[in-house]
Amino acid sequence: MIAAIKPAGSNTRGLLAYLYGPGRQDEHLDPHIVAGFAMLGMPDPGRKENATLTELARYLNEPVRLRNSEFGRPFTDHVWHCPVRAAPEDRYLSDAEWGEIAQRIVDSAGIAAPGDDLACRWIAVRHADDHIHILATTVREDGRRPRLHNSGQRVGDACREIEMDYGLLQLKKGDRTAARRPTQPEMHKAERLGWNRTSRKWLEDRVRAAIPHAASTEELLAYLEADGVAIKPRRGPSGDLLGYAAGRPGDLNGKGEQIFHPGGKIAPDLTLPKLRARLEAVAPEEHPTARRNKPATPWHQATEALDTLHAQLGDTTTITKEGDERSQAHIAALGELIEATAQQAPADLRPELVAAATTFARAQRSQIRAENRAADAVRIAARDIINTATGPDGSALATLLAALVWSAILSQRWHEAKQHAHQADAARQALDHLQTATDQAMSPVLAELERRQPKEQARLTLASDVRATVPDHAARILADSSWPALAAVLADAEARGYQSHPLLKEAAGQRELNTARQPARVLITRIQHTGRNPAPNRRAEAARRRTTTGTFPGSTVAPAAQPSVSSPAPRQNRPQR
Repeated sequence: MIAAIKPAGSNTRGLLAYLYGPGRQDEHLDPHIVAGFAMLGMPDPGRKENATLTELARYLNEPVRLRNSEFGRPFTDHVWHCPVRAAPEDRYLSDAEWGEIAQRIVDSAGIAAPGDDLACRWIAVRHADDHIHILATTVREDGRRPRLHNSGQRVGDACREIEMDYGLLQLKKGDRTAARRPTQPEMHKAERLGWNRTSRKWLEDRVRAAIPHAASTEELLAYLEADGVAIKPRRGPSGDLLGYAAGRPGDLNGKGEQIFHPGGKIAPDLTLPKLRARLEAVAPEEHPTARRNKPATPWHQATEALDTLHAQLGDTTTITKEGDERSQAHIAALGELIEATAQQAPADLRPELVAAATTFARAQRSQIRAENRAADAVRIAARDIINTATGPDGSALATLLAALVWSAILSQRWHEAKQHAHQADAARQALDHLQTATDQAMSPVLAELERRQPKEQARLTLASDVRATVPDHAARILADSSWPALAAVLADAEARGYQSHPLLKEAAGQRELNTARQPARVLITRIQHTGRNPAPNRRAEAARRRTTTGTFPGSTVAPAAQPSVSSPAPRQNRPQR
């Protein structure tokens, strides 16, 4: 059940004309009052033949008129309007039930408490099966104004209780971080102009798509202007940027002027201060040519950056305020990385990734303040992907998408642990899109690996390694349709000097496999990420061989080489591939 309090108005008679009229598309049927203040004397034009809308408006406005005459200045914000709508899945509610619901709504809002004879005058009009409209005039019988501060939050809480009491579809409790719902005029305007989104939703998508392209708010506004968005900056006397508003081309008011929406009205996390905190919190990087041990491509760098996110969100042993702020920052940066990946991915993957970025936006913000500097690595990776001139190879993209899937799973779990119902649901929806994109990206990679799978005897030997290294998951791994591809990855690694045991152990330790749909495929992407199976440098390999057989200057004993994932270990005798 949704109760949407509208902005205060001043025309009681005009609103009544709409409620008792035919509607914009003749959808209003049998309008009548189901509840109200002092029902016995209520002139209901829907049930009393001689009652008129003007008479009803005068009845509701009487306390307003008396106060206006006393103070000598008219109110212009005394009409309180709140439509209350049931979900399509809900059962039919009778007039009596709608009347009880209306009484609970006005009580929670502070309009009229039960038994308060001096409360505001109000009515609830029903002109359809699935909703009512509550109209009140916000001057009490004693001339005082009601206390309506935070009435939206209280009404929302009342709706959650009503859903339980009446056996209706139970919606998730709000936390004041959701974007504003589009108004009916906005939706009608978009339909009239042939737009598939309202102006505010279109602007939100454009601003979020621009964030990975900018390192400051000035750059962001410049990029949006170049992208065709109308921008109206607000500057102080010194020229400093103090705020901004954005407009969709073609969205004009009755005078033909461009309509602008402030950033905070587009989405709660798109205000100038919050954008500045995200964009300008990134620490300056050293020059790219000065970096050491940098991953081969931005796609590999992004996968590596997500390791810090996985470590942060996966650490449930210590729960502190600072830890929550770092986790929230990583989730916000994750949304930017998904957006950047969607923009640079191949065309066949882009629709699912764009859908993932759009739905994940709701998971990026909560009541927990984000410590944005904690997520520098992820945010820098998103910018590097946006600025790269070359697209990813299939293996690098598949590995990154698999890491994004695990990131979305961890984000969902973190939000669930914090009881962020809307954010957890958004992360779950984004996960569905990311998994679909990952399946598409992995298909040619797996096909190529399966084409190169080792011979049967070698596969049996590798299967023994799997049973020895990850015994709890060995049966599922070996039964996975991707097992031949995993065998090929392990065989390639051994051919380059790695051992399968430490590779499998490290890959399995980076993500739990209990919830993995295809554990063999998860291990493939993790092994490709942790080692990426690089071809050994010939000089480095020769030096390694010398240290295992020769001596160092000034020494008579050579240190033994230690096998590890990061450096190839001497191969043991294996069946030929």
